[in-house]
Amino acid sequence: MRHEIDDPDLPLAELLRRWPGAIAPFLARRMICPGCPIAPFHTVRDACAEYDLDEDSFRAEIRAAAKLS
Repeated sequence: MRHEIDDPDLPLAELLRRWPGAIAPFLARRMICPGCPIAPFHTVRDACAEYDLDEDSFRAEIRAAAKLS
């Protein structure tokens, strides 16, 4: 199944592989998601919960970094 960037079920590993520019917001917050062994199983929603981030704002940053806004 091919997910779109805003799909709530999109695994982080796939997001970061398909849209490498989307790594920037993760690194800016010193999140360990890029390269994390759990990335194939976690989603943006999971990461936002772990790092106490507003999901809508973070998704907007991801889209902008991936040049999809």
